[in-house]
Amino acid sequence: MKILIVSATEKEIFPLINKINTVNQEDLTVDTLITGIGPVFTTYLLTRRLSEKDYDLVINAGIAGSFKSEIPIGETVFVQSDQFADLGIEDKNEFHTLFEKGFLNKDQFPFQDAKLENPYDFNLNLRKVSAITVNTTHECNTSIDMLKQKFEADIESMEGAAFFYVCLQEGEKFLQVRTISNFVRERNTANWDIPLAIKNLNQKLFELIDVLSKTKNS
Repeated sequence: MKILIVSATEKEIFPLINKINTVNQEDLTVDTLITGIGPVFTTYLLTRRLSEKDYDLVINAGIAGSFKSEIPIGETVFVQSDQFADLGIEDKNEFHTLFEKGFLNKDQFPFQDAKLENPYDFNLNLRKVSAITVNTTHECNTSIDMLKQKFEADIESMEGAAFFYVCLQEGEKFLQVRTISNFVRERNTANWDIPLAIKNLNQKLFELIDVLSKTKNS
């Protein structure tokens, strides 16, 4: 089984990278791809890699911000759907998506009702969430409230929807897992816990790779 793990930064998956030789076996190969932060870099580098090499599974792994108190810092979640949350038009102090303005059909492939959905069921023991992807993380209460009302998302990242879009277009089997490092609110990094998020994320990655590789070979 050939698995590609995609992350925005090396830091987020460094524990995995540091032990990659212990993961790789005769019937299991795990590659990593560090794209840089944001959807543009993710789209280009992931598309290029997939054009060069075939994989059985592509995993997007990283940290994320939570909009909801019931999804706490340190929890790892499975992203069921993702959306581009800042691709659109501002008109009279209101933000409208390209779908709302008629520039894109909300059901034009690979979108389903303006969302990017993961069609694969991995039966993982993880909370399923909806996500939004942004070019700029949010700390202003006005913009945060707008995002909550408009998209009803559980978490926020800066790469997920780009990852979904590429994988759906290329016909790749994929999944996105995120571990919560902070709540999306007025910025106070003293309340963040990135080390915990990275620790839990990588622990879950090792578990997922083990389970998925056994499933592939069964």
